[in-house]
Amino acid sequence: MSCHGNNATPPSPAIAPGSESIDPARAAVEIAARGMDPRVRAVAPTFDAPFFQAGLAGYSDAAMRLIARRHGCPFCITEALLDRMLLGGGRGFDKADLELIRDNLPSGEDDLPLSGQIIGSDPDEMAAAAIKMVEQSPRTDNRYRELAYSHAGTTDHVRTPHEATSLATQTFTTIDVNLACPVKKIKNKARGGHWLSDPAGAIEILKAVRDALPRHVPCTIKLRRAFDDTPEQARNFHIIFDAAFELGYAWATVHARTVEQKYMGPSRWPFLRDLVKRRPDCVVFGSGDVWDVADIFRMIDYTGVSAVSVARGCIGNPWIFRQAREMMAGQPITKPTIPEQRWALEEHFRIALRLTGEVPASRMMRKFGIRFSAHHPRAEEVRLRMIAVSSTQEWLAVLEEFYADEPDAHVISVSGSFG
Repeated sequence: MSCHGNNATPPSPAIAPGSESIDPARAAVEIAARGMDPRVRAVAPTFDAPFFQAGLAGYSDAAMRLIARRHGCPFCITEALLDRMLLGGGRGFDKADLELIRDNLPSGEDDLPLSGQIIGSDPDEMAAAAIKMVEQSPRTDNRYRELAYSHAGTTDHVRTPHEATSLATQTFTTIDVNLACPVKKIKNKARGGHWLSDPAGAIEILKAVRDALPRHVPCTIKLRRAFDDTPEQARNFHIIFDAAFELGYAWATVHARTVEQKYMGPSRWPFLRDLVKRRPDCVVFGSGDVWDVADIFRMIDYTGVSAVSVARGCIGNPWIFRQAREMMAGQPITKPTIPEQRWALEEHFRIALRLTGEVPASRMMRKFGIRFSAHHPRAEEVRLRMIAVSSTQEWLAVLEEFYADEPDAHVISVSGSFG
């Protein structure tokens, strides 16, 4: 489910009057001293720092998540998985690499805590998809479809049977309902951020998902600040936001752009600040224009959010999470050395090989290599070389040419096409 387009705004500051006076280094130390919001730790005990990796369409697979975690990321979210894809027995789980990580890595615990994000158009389809994600398919695909459509024409919603998955075997820490992504409508049906213009429909989805799952499975929500900048849509946001917490949702991640903006133009951090002040009883995570490690602590200090979603700022940059922990410890941030960059590229590829096989891993590494190149002293030269590669061997040749400063660098012996 694509939630990021190619027309995204290049890195630029958010609209945040007065934030220029914030000292991110000082703020980071003070935030560390306060500690993580205990309401967050109650849901995810190992969520121990106020930042996390967002769900990124086409990027945040298990390989990217595991590399981020190895650099200090405490929490991750899958990309948005379409409810109908999950119910249809398609590649919904494969896109998040959930079955593959269980089969090909020593332990799926390396990729926890993890939030599974779903997006869709129909309350019962969303509810049945949420059950399938939690249960990890002990039933047949037909059974999940039966759950989705057995209540058609009634006011009842799908519910998990009493023998549902226990906490001990729960793969996802939370199920996250995406009411934020500016995806296109399916004919006349809304999904993602389009639900912000239909509060009644959005609340029906939120209720259906919450009712479907056992109470021990937390639900969370992702929103944008409105569908557009009209007063009516601003009111709609608050109606949906308030309803989510009344239904028992654990937290809301709020992107400070509108749906109509997509990924163009600046986000508005004052909206997040005002929301936190209005509802201090609710856990709010912030999103929008977090491009480097300093932005994490500027956003927290300026808005008061409990944690920050790092999205495009962490693609090809897992070191942002290490640097955030360094800042919280009062230490100077360290940029990745050439050996560290090579290790991350090779380890990312090695994990992807184990999870998805050579051809998909090869395709992914050209895309990631382009983003990783920004950290190299010869960034533009490396980027152009990464763009030009058409095989795994050509990708490895770029590593040998530009990342050969490590005497004992491990060379992966594979062949394949990036087609």
